Amino acid sequence: AQYLRGPDPPMAAQGRNPQNVAGFGLTHLYSSLMVRAVATGTIIARVLGLPLVAWEEAHESGGIYRKDEQTDERIGQAGHNRAYFEAHYPDLVLPESLGESGWWNRPFEEPEQRLARAQRFLRQLLERHDRTDDRVAVVSHAGFYNYLLATLLKMPDREEIWFVLNNAAITRIDFLDENPDGAEHTALVYTNRAGFLPEELVT
Repeated sequence: AQYLRGPDPPMAAQGRNPQNVAGFGLTHLYSSLMVRAVATGTIIARVLGLPLVAWEEAHESGGIYRKDEQTDERIGQAGHNRAYFEAHYPDLVLPESLGESGWWNRPFEEPEQRLARAQRFLRQLLERHDRTDDRVAVVSHAGFYNYLLATLLKMPDREEIWFVLNNAAITRIDFLDENPDGAEHTALVYTNRAGFLPEELVT
C-alpha cells in the first residue's frame, strides 16, 4: 500500500468550504497544533466569535514525523514554531511553552504512548470543564479520536477496531451528573456525523 501521510499536511480545499461550519452554542474551542486542525479551527473561531486555543495533547497519533523511504523508519520532526503560528494564525492562543525550536521536536510517538496521552487529555478536559455548562469543541484527528474513544469506552486493547471519522465530521459526548445519587456518567450521543455536508465534501 502507498504511504500517503506527510509530516504536517495543510488543509484540503474542501475544508475551506463555508458549508463546513455550524454553531451548537459552543463556549470553548480548542485545536491541536497540527496545521490542518489549526486551519479548520480558525475558520470555526471566526464564524462563531470564539478564541481558538491550542492544545498540544490533541495532536495526531505519531506526532510530527517523516517516513524514511528506504528503511520505513519514522523520524520525528520539529513541528512549526511560535514565529510560524504568529505569522500565519495570529489569533491562535498559543501555550507559553511554545518557543522557536518547534512544538514537537521529539521522536515518533509509539502506540503505547498514545493511549496514555488520550487518558491525560481526558483528565485535563474534565479538570477544566467538568460540572459546568460549558460546550467544548476540540478540532483534532482521526487517530487521536480513536484513542480518546478507547479511553472513554474503557477499551485499551482496541487494535482491531477502528472508529471511522470523516473530515469535518462531529462526535458529541456529554458528561452528565444527572443520576439520582449525583454520580457522573458519560453519554456518547452520536459519532462521525457529517450529514450537514453535501456529499462531495464528505471525505
